[in-house]
Amino acid sequence: MRIRAVVTVVAVAALVAPLAAAGLMAGKPEDAGLSAERLGRIREAVKRSLDAGSPSGAVTLVARRGKIVHFEAHGLMDLESRKPMVKDGIFRLASMSKPITAAAVMILVDEGRVRLNDPVSRFIPEFKGMKVAVSRPGPALAAGAGRGGAPEFDLVSASREITVRDLLTHGSGLASGGLGASKTPERGATDTLASYIPKLGAVPLDFQPGTLWRYSGLAGFDVLSRIVEVASGQTYDRFLRERLLDPLGMKDTGFYAAPGAPRLVTLYRRTPDAKLERVPDQNGLSSPTYFSGAGGMVSTAEDYAQFAQMLLNGGELNGRRYLGKRTVELMASNHTGDMVNGQFGRPARGMGFGLGVQVVLDPAASGLAQSQGSWGWAGAYGTNVNIEPAEQMVTIIMMQTATGALARDFEVAVRQAIVD
Repeated sequence: MRIRAVVTVVAVAALVAPLAAAGLMAGKPEDAGLSAERLGRIREAVKRSLDAGSPSGAVTLVARRGKIVHFEAHGLMDLESRKPMVKDGIFRLASMSKPITAAAVMILVDEGRVRLNDPVSRFIPEFKGMKVAVSRPGPALAAGAGRGGAPEFDLVSASREITVRDLLTHGSGLASGGLGASKTPERGATDTLASYIPKLGAVPLDFQPGTLWRYSGLAGFDVLSRIVEVASGQTYDRFLRERLLDPLGMKDTGFYAAPGAPRLVTLYRRTPDAKLERVPDQNGLSSPTYFSGAGGMVSTAEDYAQFAQMLLNGGELNGRRYLGKRTVELMASNHTGDMVNGQFGRPARGMGFGLGVQVVLDPAASGLAQSQGSWGWAGAYGTNVNIEPAEQMVTIIMMQTATGALARDFEVAVRQAIVD
């Protein structure tokens, strides 16, 4: 099958007025059961973090009962030029790309072109007959004891093939930080999903499929991106553009924004002395040719709010249906028992994992300032989305330096502003 590549490049030359063409409109906090005065504590929480030195700036957004009731830019989008943050600043999403990829897969599930229990090899034959890396018996080997600096291990046959569901729930064992992940091939500068993903079929799995929850940060959801290409007959960027991004009015969302573009927020990292320094490679995980549904997308807070509100509405926005209501409920259901608890920075209790998103099963046990049934995901650079059906609310914070304390303070500031 030949697929003509169509690169999704975000247009950033002209400033676009916030809320101009979006499905979500601005509303008064009081009309949505929130206190405008108490929402002001979001600004105070962000300022405390900025004064402490991280991040450089942020954009915060709260939508409740279908209206955007808080939308503010804070701090700077670029420290060197002292350029103020703007509401329509463009952020690298990193892993906050994953819920979009999950939704893309579920569109094809709705259409019967993909099944959750389909083996990955149905779409990518190289994933047939995969092996699992297991430690060799005897004394534990130090890291680097094997050939090429990688730990030594034996290979056994996988008990079953990995499935689409395994990838969506991080139960595949593919490049998830274990022994087999050491054999993940490097991705070349000219690689596409079509050229690179088949190579992952030769990577040993880190555990038997479905037996553990271990985060596959890049490989798993990039494989899902390729599955979308194969099942739809379109490049992944074109599929997203036609089926989600354009219809939702997500005009500033795509896979690449050139470094130096006017509204692209600068990516920073913390130094050992707690200062911020500009990351040398400002592309992050984005690329104009490799459409990583695991972490390569860029977006704005307003754009992402359209997508999140569609999910909160049960798959519909502005009279157009993107996903079935029960399909969205399935995405937000716990598919992994208690296996996610304590993993990858998750709380030790009270959590579940759905299809591409974490789920808060017990707010008290998890210690999170979210309602029961809240779901969403975050990105490594500091972006975070929570969708709360019980409160009919979407909350988004965008940063370009991961600052976990601020993300939690933002959630608390939103929670204390609810008065109805």
